[in-house]
Amino acid sequence: MASRQFTQFFTKQSRRHLHRSLIPTISRNPKFHGSVSSPAITSAIAFLRSSSTLCALNADPQAEKGPTLGKYATPSRYLSDDPANNITPHIASLVGRDLHLRTNHPIGIIRSKIQEYFQSLGKSANVNDGTNFQIFNAEDPIVTTTQCFDDLLIPPNHPGRSPSDTYYVTPTTLLRTHTSAHQSQHLRNGWDAFLCCGDVYRRDEIDATHYPAFHQMEGVKLLRPELVKGAVGLTGDDWLNSPECALIEEDLKMTLEGLMDQLFGSGTTKRWNADYFPFTSPSFELEIYHNDEWMEVLGCGVIHEGVLNLSGRGDRRGWAFGLGLERLAMILFSIPDIRLFWTEDERFHSQFQSGEIVKFKSYSKYPPVFKDIAFWTASAGRDEETSRGKNSNEFVENDFFDLVRSTAGDLVERIELIDAFTHPKTGRSSRCYRISYRSMDRSLTNEEIDHLQFKIRDECEGALGCELR
Repeated sequence: MASRQFTQFFTKQSRRHLHRSLIPTISRNPKFHGSVSSPAITSAIAFLRSSSTLCALNADPQAEKGPTLGKYATPSRYLSDDPANNITPHIASLVGRDLHLRTNHPIGIIRSKIQEYFQSLGKSANVNDGTNFQIFNAEDPIVTTTQCFDDLLIPPNHPGRSPSDTYYVTPTTLLRTHTSAHQSQHLRNGWDAFLCCGDVYRRDEIDATHYPAFHQMEGVKLLRPELVKGAVGLTGDDWLNSPECALIEEDLKMTLEGLMDQLFGSGTTKRWNADYFPFTSPSFELEIYHNDEWMEVLGCGVIHEGVLNLSGRGDRRGWAFGLGLERLAMILFSIPDIRLFWTEDERFHSQFQSGEIVKFKSYSKYPPVFKDIAFWTASAGRDEETSRGKNSNEFVENDFFDLVRSTAGDLVERIELIDAFTHPKTGRSSRCYRISYRSMDRSLTNEEIDHLQFKIRDECEGALGCELR
Protein backbone atom coordinates (compact mmCIF):
# COMPACT_ATOMS: atom_id res chain seq x y z
CA MET A 1 0.00 0.00 0.00
CA ALA A 2 2.98 2.23 0.29
CA SER A 3 4.62 4.31 -2.40
CA ARG A 4 7.42 2.76 -4.35
CA GLN A 5 10.31 3.67 -2.70
CA PHE A 6 21.13 -3.80 -4.31
CA THR A 7 23.59 -6.19 -4.01
CA GLN A 8 27.23 -5.07 -3.60
CA PHE A 9 30.60 -6.17 -4.99
CA PHE A 10 32.04 -8.50 -2.35
CA THR A 11 35.57 -9.10 -1.16
CA LYS A 12 37.18 -12.52 -1.48
CA GLN A 13 35.78 -13.49 1.90
CA SER A 14 32.30 -12.42 0.85
CA ARG A 15 32.61 -14.29 -2.44
CA ARG A 16 33.51 -17.47 -0.57
CA HIS A 17 30.49 -16.92 1.66
CA LEU A 18 28.21 -16.70 -1.36
CA HIS A 19 29.72 -19.75 -3.03
CA ARG A 20 29.40 -21.80 0.15
CA SER A 21 25.85 -20.73 1.04
CA LEU A 22 24.04 -20.09 -2.22
CA ILE A 23 25.51 -22.29 -4.95
CA PRO A 24 25.43 -25.53 -2.90
CA THR A 25 21.85 -24.77 -1.94
CA ILE A 26 20.88 -24.75 -5.60
CA SER A 27 22.92 -27.82 -6.45
CA ARG A 28 21.62 -29.91 -3.54
CA ASN A 29 17.95 -29.10 -4.10
CA PRO A 30 16.09 -32.34 -5.01
CA LYS A 31 14.37 -30.57 -7.86
CA PHE A 32 17.74 -30.37 -9.64
CA HIS A 33 19.29 -33.68 -8.64
CA GLY A 34 21.25 -35.52 -11.30
CA SER A 35 22.57 -32.40 -12.93
CA VAL A 36 22.27 -28.70 -12.66
CA SER A 37 21.35 -28.27 -16.27
CA SER A 38 18.29 -26.06 -15.90
CA PRO A 39 19.06 -22.85 -17.80
CA ALA A 40 17.67 -20.74 -14.97
CA ILE A 41 19.79 -22.48 -12.34
CA THR A 42 22.87 -22.58 -14.54
CA SER A 43 22.38 -18.86 -15.06
CA ALA A 44 22.11 -18.33 -11.30
CA ILE A 45 25.36 -20.17 -10.64
CA ALA A 46 27.09 -18.33 -13.45
CA PHE A 47 25.85 -15.06 -12.02
CA LEU A 48 27.25 -15.81 -8.59
CA ARG A 49 30.57 -17.14 -9.90
CA SER A 50 31.17 -14.62 -12.66
CA SER A 51 34.01 -12.27 -11.87
CA SER A 52 32.55 -9.66 -14.20
CA THR A 53 29.21 -9.84 -12.41
CA LEU A 54 30.87 -9.72 -9.03
CA CYS A 55 32.68 -6.61 -10.21
CA ALA A 56 29.24 -5.25 -11.02
CA LEU A 57 28.28 -5.70 -7.39
CA ASN A 58 30.72 -3.14 -6.04
CA ALA A 59 33.39 -4.75 -3.89
CA ASP A 60 35.61 -2.76 -1.63
CA PRO A 61 38.59 -3.66 0.56
CA GLN A 62 36.68 -2.22 3.53
CA ALA A 63 33.84 -4.73 3.13
CA GLU A 64 35.08 -7.55 5.35
CA LYS A 65 31.77 -9.32 6.04
CA GLY A 66 29.50 -11.18 3.68
CA PRO A 67 25.78 -10.53 3.58
CA THR A 68 23.70 -11.75 6.48
CA LEU A 69 21.36 -14.40 5.09
CA GLY A 70 17.92 -15.16 6.54
CA LYS A 71 15.66 -18.21 6.37
CA TYR A 72 14.36 -17.37 2.90
CA ALA A 73 17.80 -16.90 1.28
CA THR A 74 17.40 -19.95 -0.96
CA PRO A 75 17.75 -18.99 -4.65
CA SER A 76 16.38 -22.32 -5.88
CA ARG A 77 12.99 -21.35 -4.44
CA TYR A 78 12.75 -18.44 -6.86
CA LEU A 79 14.52 -19.63 -10.02
CA SER A 80 12.99 -22.19 -12.34
CA ASP A 81 12.22 -22.95 -15.97
CA ASP A 82 8.51 -22.31 -15.50
CA PRO A 83 7.49 -20.20 -18.53
CA ALA A 84 5.95 -17.63 -16.18
CA ASN A 85 9.09 -17.27 -14.06
CA ASN A 86 10.79 -13.93 -14.72
CA ILE A 87 12.97 -13.73 -11.61
CA THR A 88 16.62 -13.02 -12.38
CA PRO A 89 19.60 -14.33 -10.39
CA HIS A 90 20.21 -10.77 -9.25
CA ILE A 91 16.77 -10.58 -7.65
CA ALA A 92 17.03 -14.10 -6.20
CA SER A 93 20.31 -13.11 -4.51
CA LEU A 94 18.53 -10.27 -2.65
CA VAL A 95 15.76 -12.34 -1.10
CA GLY A 96 16.38 -13.25 2.53
CA ARG A 97 18.91 -10.52 3.29
CA ASP A 98 16.55 -9.29 6.05
CA LEU A 99 17.82 -5.71 6.22
CA HIS A 100 14.77 -4.78 8.29
CA LEU A 101 15.84 -7.18 11.06
CA ARG A 102 19.37 -5.77 11.45
CA THR A 103 19.31 -3.64 14.57
CA ASN A 104 22.22 -1.41 13.46
CA HIS A 105 20.98 -0.91 9.90
CA PRO A 106 19.01 2.23 8.93
CA ILE A 107 16.12 0.08 7.66
CA GLY A 108 16.08 -1.90 10.91
CA ILE A 109 16.29 1.25 13.01
CA ILE A 110 13.30 2.84 11.25
CA ARG A 111 11.32 -0.41 11.47
CA SER A 112 12.00 -0.61 15.20
CA LYS A 113 11.00 3.00 15.87
CA ILE A 114 7.69 2.61 14.02
CA GLN A 115 6.84 -0.60 15.84
CA GLU A 116 7.78 0.93 19.18
CA TYR A 117 5.40 3.81 18.52
CA PHE A 118 2.48 1.50 17.83
CA GLN A 119 3.29 -0.70 20.81
CA SER A 120 3.28 2.40 23.02
CA LEU A 121 -0.27 3.19 21.91
CA GLY A 122 -1.53 -0.07 23.35
CA LYS A 123 -0.18 0.63 26.83
CA SER A 124 -2.91 3.10 27.70
CA ALA A 125 -6.64 2.64 27.40
CA ASN A 126 -6.88 6.40 26.83
CA VAL A 127 -4.76 6.31 23.68
CA ASN A 128 -5.80 4.54 20.49
CA ASP A 129 -8.44 2.53 22.43
CA GLY A 130 -5.70 0.55 24.15
CA THR A 131 -5.20 -1.47 20.96
CA ASN A 132 -2.35 -3.98 20.98
CA PHE A 133 -0.71 -4.45 17.58
CA GLN A 134 0.57 -7.89 16.71
CA ILE A 135 3.91 -7.72 14.88
CA PHE A 136 4.87 -9.86 11.88
CA ASN A 137 8.44 -9.43 10.65
CA ALA A 138 9.40 -12.71 8.99
CA GLU A 139 6.71 -13.83 6.56
CA ASP A 140 7.40 -15.77 3.39
CA PRO A 141 8.07 -13.38 0.47
CA ILE A 142 6.36 -15.78 -1.93
CA VAL A 143 2.61 -15.14 -2.00
CA THR A 144 -0.24 -16.12 -4.29
CA THR A 145 -1.95 -13.92 -6.84
CA THR A 146 -5.05 -14.27 -4.67
CA GLN A 147 -3.25 -12.80 -1.67
CA CYS A 148 -1.46 -10.05 -3.58
CA PHE A 149 -4.25 -9.00 -5.93
CA ASP A 150 -7.64 -10.71 -5.71
CA ASP A 151 -8.13 -10.33 -1.94
CA LEU A 152 -7.33 -6.62 -2.34
CA LEU A 153 -9.82 -6.03 -5.17
CA ILE A 154 -7.04 -5.35 -7.68
CA PRO A 155 -8.66 -6.04 -11.08
CA PRO A 156 -7.28 -8.62 -13.54
CA ASN A 157 -6.21 -5.94 -16.03
CA HIS A 158 -4.37 -3.80 -13.49
CA PRO A 159 -0.83 -2.95 -14.71
CA GLY A 160 0.59 -4.06 -11.37
CA ARG A 161 -0.16 -7.67 -12.36
CA SER A 162 1.94 -7.44 -15.52
CA PRO A 163 5.18 -9.47 -15.70
CA SER A 164 6.80 -6.17 -16.62
CA ASP A 165 5.95 -4.92 -13.13
CA THR A 166 5.91 -8.08 -11.00
CA TYR A 167 8.34 -10.97 -10.43
CA TYR A 168 6.47 -14.25 -10.91
CA VAL A 169 7.60 -17.63 -9.59
CA THR A 170 4.74 -19.49 -11.33
CA PRO A 171 1.55 -18.22 -12.98
CA THR A 172 -0.15 -18.12 -9.55
CA THR A 173 2.74 -17.30 -7.17
CA LEU A 174 5.07 -14.32 -7.03
CA LEU A 175 7.45 -12.28 -4.92
CA ARG A 176 5.11 -9.97 -3.02
CA THR A 177 4.82 -6.50 -4.50
CA HIS A 178 3.56 -5.03 -1.21
CA THR A 179 3.15 -6.15 2.39
CA SER A 180 -0.61 -5.65 1.91
CA ALA A 181 -0.48 -9.17 0.46
CA HIS A 182 -0.58 -10.49 4.04
CA GLN A 183 -3.51 -8.34 5.15
CA SER A 184 -6.34 -10.76 4.38
CA GLN A 185 -4.63 -13.82 5.87
CA HIS A 186 -4.14 -12.06 9.21
CA LEU A 187 -7.70 -10.78 9.21
CA ARG A 188 -8.93 -14.32 8.52
CA ASN A 189 -6.80 -15.56 11.40
CA GLY A 190 -8.67 -13.24 13.74
CA TRP A 191 -6.17 -10.44 14.28
CA ASP A 192 -7.81 -7.06 14.84
CA ALA A 193 -4.64 -4.95 14.80
CA PHE A 194 -1.25 -5.82 13.35
CA LEU A 195 1.90 -4.56 11.66
CA CYS A 196 3.61 -6.46 8.80
CA CYS A 197 7.14 -5.62 7.71
CA GLY A 198 9.23 -7.20 5.01
CA ASP A 199 11.03 -6.99 1.70
CA VAL A 200 8.95 -6.44 -1.45
CA TYR A 201 9.85 -6.64 -5.13
CA ARG A 202 8.85 -4.66 -8.23
CA ARG A 203 10.40 -4.00 -11.58
CA ASP A 204 10.99 -0.29 -11.75
CA GLU A 205 13.03 2.52 -13.20
CA ILE A 206 16.68 2.93 -12.22
CA ASP A 207 17.80 6.01 -10.32
CA ALA A 208 18.94 7.05 -6.84
CA THR A 209 15.52 6.49 -5.23
CA HIS A 210 14.25 3.34 -7.00
CA TYR A 211 15.41 -0.24 -6.57
CA PRO A 212 13.68 -3.54 -7.46
CA ALA A 213 13.86 -4.72 -3.84
CA PHE A 214 12.76 -2.53 -0.95
CA HIS A 215 10.95 -2.74 2.39
CA GLN A 216 7.46 -1.85 3.48
CA MET A 217 5.45 -1.62 6.68
CA GLU A 218 1.74 -2.44 6.59
CA GLY A 219 -0.55 -1.52 9.48
CA VAL A 220 -4.15 -2.55 10.06
CA LYS A 221 -6.60 -1.75 12.85
CA LEU A 222 -10.23 -2.80 13.24
CA LEU A 223 -12.16 -0.59 15.64
CA ARG A 224 -14.06 -2.14 18.51
CA PRO A 225 -17.52 -3.30 17.34
CA GLU A 226 -19.40 -1.08 19.80
CA LEU A 227 -17.76 2.02 18.29
CA VAL A 228 -19.07 1.33 14.78
CA LYS A 229 -22.26 -0.63 15.47
CA GLY A 230 -24.27 1.97 13.55
CA ALA A 231 -22.44 0.89 10.36
CA VAL A 232 -23.87 -2.63 10.33
CA GLY A 233 -25.41 -3.31 6.91
CA LEU A 234 -24.22 -0.03 5.36
CA THR A 235 -22.53 -0.13 1.95
CA GLY A 236 -21.51 2.28 -0.81
CA ASP A 237 -22.31 5.94 -0.28
CA ASP A 238 -24.38 5.18 2.82
CA TRP A 239 -21.26 3.80 4.47
CA LEU A 240 -18.93 6.51 3.17
CA ASN A 241 -21.22 9.25 4.47
CA SER A 242 -21.78 7.63 7.85
CA PRO A 243 -20.43 9.03 11.14
CA GLU A 244 -18.74 5.67 11.73
CA CYS A 245 -16.66 6.03 8.56
CA ALA A 246 -15.74 9.56 9.66
CA LEU A 247 -14.71 8.18 13.07
CA ILE A 248 -12.37 5.64 11.48
CA GLU A 249 -10.86 8.32 9.25
CA GLU A 250 -10.28 10.55 12.28
CA ASP A 251 -8.65 7.72 14.25
CA LEU A 252 -6.45 6.83 11.27
CA LYS A 253 -5.22 10.38 10.71
CA MET A 254 -4.63 11.02 14.41
CA THR A 255 -2.57 7.85 14.69
CA LEU A 256 -0.41 8.53 11.63
CA GLU A 257 0.12 12.18 12.46
CA GLY A 258 1.42 11.00 15.83
CA LEU A 259 3.81 8.64 14.02
CA MET A 260 5.21 11.51 11.96
CA ASP A 261 5.74 13.58 15.12
CA GLN A 262 7.54 10.61 16.63
CA LEU A 263 9.88 10.25 13.64
CA PHE A 264 10.40 13.84 12.52
CA GLY A 265 9.72 15.83 15.67
CA SER A 266 6.73 17.30 17.43
CA GLY A 267 4.89 19.89 15.38
CA THR A 268 5.97 18.53 11.99
CA THR A 269 3.87 20.25 9.32
CA LYS A 270 1.58 17.78 7.56
CA ARG A 271 -1.14 17.74 4.95
CA TRP A 272 -3.59 15.15 3.68
CA ASN A 273 -4.50 14.58 0.05
CA ALA A 274 -7.24 12.41 -1.40
CA ASP A 275 -5.88 9.36 -3.21
CA TYR A 276 -7.11 6.09 -4.69
CA PHE A 277 -6.34 2.48 -3.80
CA PRO A 278 -8.64 -0.39 -4.81
CA PHE A 279 -8.58 -1.81 -1.27
CA THR A 280 -9.45 1.32 0.74
CA SER A 281 -12.24 3.87 0.46
CA PRO A 282 -11.84 6.69 1.18
CA SER A 283 -8.09 6.72 0.52
CA PHE A 284 -5.45 9.30 1.41
CA GLU A 285 -1.78 10.15 1.13
CA LEU A 286 0.10 11.91 3.89
CA GLU A 287 2.77 14.51 3.13
CA ILE A 288 5.13 16.28 5.49
CA TYR A 289 7.00 19.54 4.98
CA HIS A 290 10.66 18.70 5.38
CA ASN A 291 13.81 20.45 4.17
CA ASP A 292 11.73 23.18 2.50
CA GLU A 293 9.61 20.82 0.40
CA TRP A 294 6.52 18.63 0.64
CA MET A 295 7.27 14.90 0.70
CA GLU A 296 4.81 12.04 0.39
CA VAL A 297 5.49 9.55 3.18
CA LEU A 298 2.65 7.02 3.11
CA GLY A 299 -0.68 5.91 1.68
CA CYS A 300 -3.66 4.84 3.76
CA GLY A 301 -7.44 4.66 4.01
CA VAL A 302 -10.54 3.07 5.45
CA ILE A 303 -10.53 -0.63 4.55
CA HIS A 304 -12.94 -1.35 1.71
CA GLU A 305 -15.93 -3.39 2.88
CA GLY A 306 -15.28 -5.77 -0.03
CA VAL A 307 -11.84 -6.63 1.39
CA LEU A 308 -13.35 -7.28 4.80
CA ASN A 309 -16.04 -9.49 3.29
CA LEU A 310 -13.46 -11.56 1.40
CA SER A 311 -11.52 -11.94 4.66
CA GLY A 312 -14.55 -13.18 6.58
CA ARG A 313 -14.65 -9.98 8.65
CA GLY A 314 -17.59 -8.24 7.00
CA ASP A 315 -19.06 -7.40 10.41
CA ARG A 316 -16.10 -5.17 11.27
CA ARG A 317 -14.71 -1.83 10.09
CA GLY A 318 -11.21 -0.36 10.28
CA TRP A 319 -8.26 1.27 8.59
CA ALA A 320 -4.98 0.33 6.93
CA PHE A 321 -1.78 2.12 5.93
CA GLY A 322 1.46 1.29 4.15
CA LEU A 323 4.80 3.05 3.97
CA GLY A 324 8.21 2.52 2.42
CA LEU A 325 11.05 2.20 4.91
CA GLU A 326 13.74 3.20 2.40
CA ARG A 327 11.98 6.47 1.70
CA LEU A 328 11.81 7.38 5.38
CA ALA A 329 15.38 6.23 6.01
CA MET A 330 16.76 8.25 3.09
CA ILE A 331 15.08 11.35 4.51
CA LEU A 332 15.96 10.84 8.17
CA PHE A 333 19.54 9.61 7.66
CA SER A 334 20.29 11.81 4.61
CA ILE A 335 21.27 8.78 2.52
CA PRO A 336 21.61 9.92 -1.12
CA ASP A 337 21.50 6.62 -3.00
CA ILE A 338 19.18 3.67 -2.33
CA ARG A 339 21.90 1.19 -3.36
CA LEU A 340 23.80 2.02 -0.17
CA PHE A 341 21.29 0.11 1.95
CA TRP A 342 22.53 -3.14 0.42
CA THR A 343 26.26 -2.57 0.81
CA GLU A 344 28.38 -4.65 3.20
CA ASP A 345 30.97 -1.87 3.39
CA GLU A 346 31.88 -1.18 7.02
CA ARG A 347 32.38 2.50 6.20
CA PHE A 348 28.60 2.58 5.80
CA HIS A 349 27.53 0.26 8.62
CA SER A 350 29.90 1.66 11.24
CA GLN A 351 28.01 4.96 11.14
CA PHE A 352 24.77 3.55 12.59
CA GLN A 353 23.76 2.25 16.01
CA SER A 354 20.51 0.72 17.20
CA GLY A 355 17.90 3.33 18.12
CA GLU A 356 19.90 6.31 16.86
CA ILE A 357 19.13 8.53 13.86
CA VAL A 358 22.27 10.24 12.57
CA LYS A 359 23.17 11.95 9.32
CA PHE A 360 25.09 9.74 6.91
CA LYS A 361 28.59 10.96 6.06
CA SER A 362 29.64 10.14 2.52
CA TYR A 363 32.91 8.26 2.42
CA SER A 364 33.55 8.38 -1.33
CA LYS A 365 32.45 9.97 -4.56
CA TYR A 366 33.84 8.32 -7.64
CA PRO A 367 33.23 9.66 -11.15
CA PRO A 368 30.50 8.16 -13.34
CA VAL A 369 30.97 6.47 -16.70
CA PHE A 370 28.30 7.25 -19.30
CA LYS A 371 27.30 4.92 -22.10
CA ASP A 372 24.47 5.40 -24.61
CA ILE A 373 22.44 2.71 -26.30
CA ALA A 374 19.98 3.31 -29.15
CA PHE A 375 17.64 0.82 -30.77
CA TRP A 376 14.46 0.29 -32.71
CA THR A 377 11.87 -1.34 -30.48
CA ALA A 378 10.00 -4.48 -31.47
CA SER A 379 6.67 -2.62 -31.37
CA ALA A 380 5.47 0.07 -33.74
CA GLY A 381 5.54 2.86 -31.22
CA ARG A 382 2.20 2.21 -29.58
CA ASP A 383 1.63 3.65 -26.12
CA GLU A 384 3.24 1.50 -23.45
CA GLU A 385 0.35 1.62 -21.03
CA THR A 386 -2.33 0.69 -23.54
CA SER A 387 -0.27 -2.08 -25.09
CA ARG A 388 1.06 -3.62 -21.90
CA GLY A 389 -0.04 -7.18 -21.57
CA LYS A 390 -1.76 -7.32 -24.97
CA ASN A 391 1.21 -8.32 -27.07
CA SER A 392 4.22 -10.15 -25.72
CA ASN A 393 6.39 -8.48 -28.40
CA GLU A 394 5.58 -4.96 -27.27
CA PHE A 395 8.49 -3.02 -25.79
CA VAL A 396 7.97 -2.20 -22.10
CA GLU A 397 10.53 0.06 -20.48
CA ASN A 398 10.61 -1.88 -17.19
CA ASP A 399 11.78 -4.97 -19.09
CA PHE A 400 14.76 -3.00 -20.39
CA PHE A 401 15.56 -1.67 -16.91
CA ASP A 402 15.44 -5.16 -15.44
CA LEU A 403 17.68 -6.49 -18.22
CA VAL A 404 20.29 -3.82 -17.49
CA ARG A 405 20.09 -4.39 -13.74
CA SER A 406 20.44 -8.16 -14.09
CA THR A 407 23.47 -7.73 -16.38
CA ALA A 408 25.38 -4.93 -14.66
CA GLY A 409 24.13 -5.20 -11.09
CA ASP A 410 24.53 -2.20 -8.82
CA LEU A 411 27.12 -0.46 -10.92
CA VAL A 412 24.14 1.09 -12.72
CA GLU A 413 23.31 4.35 -11.01
CA ARG A 414 20.73 5.76 -13.40
CA ILE A 415 19.09 5.21 -16.77
CA GLU A 416 17.45 8.09 -18.58
CA LEU A 417 15.69 8.35 -21.92
CA ILE A 418 17.48 11.06 -23.88
CA ASP A 419 15.81 10.69 -27.28
CA ALA A 420 12.71 9.02 -28.73
CA PHE A 421 10.96 9.31 -32.05
CA THR A 422 8.64 7.42 -34.37
CA HIS A 423 9.56 7.08 -38.03
CA PRO A 424 6.86 8.92 -40.05
CA LYS A 425 6.82 6.34 -42.87
CA THR A 426 7.39 2.99 -41.17
CA GLY A 427 5.83 3.79 -37.80
CA ARG A 428 8.79 2.17 -36.07
CA SER A 429 9.77 3.56 -32.70
CA SER A 430 13.35 4.43 -31.74
CA ARG A 431 14.72 5.07 -28.27
CA CYS A 432 18.10 6.19 -26.99
CA TYR A 433 19.00 5.70 -23.32
CA ARG A 434 21.95 7.01 -21.36
CA ILE A 435 23.24 4.56 -18.76
CA SER A 436 25.22 6.07 -15.88
CA TYR A 437 27.61 3.63 -14.26
CA ARG A 438 29.11 4.55 -10.90
CA SER A 439 30.59 2.51 -8.09
CA MET A 440 30.24 3.83 -4.57
CA ASP A 441 33.51 2.17 -3.61
CA ARG A 442 36.04 2.54 -6.42
CA SER A 443 36.83 4.08 -9.79
CA LEU A 444 35.53 2.24 -12.82
CA THR A 445 37.46 1.63 -16.00
CA ASN A 446 36.16 2.05 -19.52
CA GLU A 447 37.26 -1.50 -20.30
CA GLU A 448 35.07 -3.16 -17.67
CA ILE A 449 32.09 -0.96 -18.50
CA ASP A 450 32.51 -1.60 -22.23
CA HIS A 451 32.34 -5.31 -21.44
CA LEU A 452 29.04 -4.85 -19.60
CA GLN A 453 27.68 -2.50 -22.26
CA PHE A 454 28.31 -5.05 -25.02
CA LYS A 455 26.51 -7.70 -22.96
CA ILE A 456 23.55 -5.36 -22.58
CA ARG A 457 23.51 -4.67 -26.30
CA ASP A 458 23.49 -8.40 -27.05
CA GLU A 459 20.69 -9.00 -24.56
CA CYS A 460 18.58 -6.19 -26.00
CA GLU A 461 18.62 -7.94 -29.36
CA GLY A 462 18.19 -11.45 -28.02
CA ALA A 463 15.80 -10.99 -25.09
CA LEU A 464 13.82 -7.90 -26.12
CA GLY A 465 13.87 -8.30 -29.88
CA CYS A 466 15.22 -4.80 -30.41
CA GLU A 467 17.31 -3.74 -33.41
CA LEU A 468 20.41 -1.81 -32.43
CA ARG A 469 21.16 1.45 -34.15
